[in-house]
Amino acid sequence: MKKKLGLALGAGGARGVAHVGFLQALDEAGIRADFVTGCSMGSIVGACYCAGVSMKEVVPVVTGLKLTRIASLNANMLRACGLFRLTKARKLLEEYIGAQTEFSGLGIPFRCVATDLISGKTVCLKEGNVIDAAIASSSVPGVFSPVERDGMMLVDGGVIERVPVNEVKEMGAEVVVAVDVLGDLVTSIPEKPTNLISTFLRYIDVIDTRVTRLKRTSRGEHIDLWLEPALGNMDQYKVKDLDFAYRKGYELGTANTQKIKELIGE
Repeated sequence: MKKKLGLALGAGGARGVAHVGFLQALDEAGIRADFVTGCSMGSIVGACYCAGVSMKEVVPVVTGLKLTRIASLNANMLRACGLFRLTKARKLLEEYIGAQTEFSGLGIPFRCVATDLISGKTVCLKEGNVIDAAIASSSVPGVFSPVERDGMMLVDGGVIERVPVNEVKEMGAEVVVAVDVLGDLVTSIPEKPTNLISTFLRYIDVIDTRVTRLKRTSRGEHIDLWLEPALGNMDQYKVKDLDFAYRKGYELGTANTQKIKELIGE
C-alpha cells in the first residue's frame, strides 16, 4: 500500500526558487505530495503548489522576479519595523491563489511556520487566509515589516524553524522528504559583512545554520530523505540568479524521484 508523502519545504529567499524546480520534477514523475509544510519562501511556493498552481506555469514568473515586483520601501522604516513591505508580493500571490483562499480550501493539506517576536515561539499557521500566513512566514526581521495577527508579531519562521519537519509529520505523513535550500550558510558563503544590514543578516544566517543542524540531528527519526540543491554561494538576499536556482532544484528533483517512489512504495 502506498505511503502518504509529506514535503517540508525550507526557507531560503532567492534560493527558494529551487523549490519550484524540485516540485516540477516531482510532478513530471507523477509524484504528488499528500501533505506539505513550508517556511518563508518554502511557504510561498508550498501554498501555490497546494492550491493547484502548476509549477511549470510559474517558472517564467519566479525566474524573472525583481525586488520592485514584490516589495516597496516603507516611508517610515523605524515605525514600520522593516525596510520594505510585501504588499506587491501579496497582490502577485492573489493572482495565482486567490485573495480569499483559506487553508481549508486547498487541494492538498498545508501548514507554514512563523516566529512570534512577542512570545519567542514558533507558530504553526494552519487556519484562515493562506496568503496572510505565507506573508507572515516570509517576513525577514528587519528587512520586511512584521505581520500582526491575534496579538502576535509574526516574522520569518526560519529564525528558529527553517525546515518544518515535525509539522508535516504531525499532519500524518508516513514518509517525510525535507528540502533545505540553504544548507550550511556559514561555510558555503563565508563573506565578510560590509554594512549594518549585511552584519545583521549574517548574524541570522550563523544562528539559523547552527539551529537547523541541531534540529536535523535531533529529529532524524522523522526524516526519510533530507535534500539540499547544489546552489553554491548563491546569496539568498539578492534577487538574482533565479533561473540557476530553478535549474538546480529541478536537477535535485529529477535525481531523487526514483528514491522517493521507493520510499512511498509506488
